[in-house]
Amino acid sequence: MPPSAFPETVLRTDRLVLRPFIAEDAVDTQLACSDELTQRWLPLPRPYTLDHASSWCTEISHRLRASGDGIHFAITDAVTGRLLGTVGLKKTDWPALVSEVGYWMAPWARGRGTAAEATRAVGDWLLRQQNFQRVVLFAATGNVASQRVAEKAGFRREGLLRNAGYVHGGRVDLFAYSLIPTDLDGN
Repeated sequence: MPPSAFPETVLRTDRLVLRPFIAEDAVDTQLACSDELTQRWLPLPRPYTLDHASSWCTEISHRLRASGDGIHFAITDAVTGRLLGTVGLKKTDWPALVSEVGYWMAPWARGRGTAAEATRAVGDWLLRQQNFQRVVLFAATGNVASQRVAEKAGFRREGLLRNAGYVHGGRVDLFAYSLIPTDLDGN
């Protein structure tokens, strides 16, 4: 029987360190989550305050891992240590070995392939090391950047989920993507 929570984990790529959030990430988290583009696609609190960010970094993200819901990584620059964004797993179905991946990137980290690199690292870790069978990803039809991240990370588009997402502007259609173990073959 699989465990009911992911182990606290640090993942590394050539450019990135994916680690648990810490209190020192709060200021950059608040700046990133207050960004207009982040707010457009994610139903985060408005305004997104430093208290929201501190709570996420020191309590909520850790509680979600411990509860078995998923695991949330701070994406940081391997050289400077600065927070670049987050990538995380949520809505984990332990019996089915399926989890959903999501992410946001700080404005200062966009356009460099960071989100795709981090998302692929988490997908590889989940499927290879945790022996999961499927990772799902949902991107709003209007969020072309998120769709590019999914595709660059190796996810395959499976279809359209009508009226399935919620953002501050209302309901949105979502593209559904997945990554399964056979997608990793040869990579």
